[in-house]
Amino acid sequence: MRAKVNLSIQPEITEQARELGVNMSRVAEAAIAEAIKVERNRRWRAENRAALDAYAEDVAETGLPLDKARLF
Repeated sequence: MRAKVNLSIQPEITEQARELGVNMSRVAEAAIAEAIKVERNRRWRAENRAALDAYAEDVAETGLPLDKARLF
């Protein structure tokens, strides 16, 4: 099921999209889904910054945890 929403788009863009047969709903949906993914990732990194920094510092000081098990 799809939800109906209102979008404001510049007339020139809608005209060109129609001329080219671009499905504006699908393009908008894909762009919004990508924006959601980017924002979720940004928020996750911000929320976990301390842990990521601590892990990076630990790796810089002691190396990778399984470094000795490498075969190369």
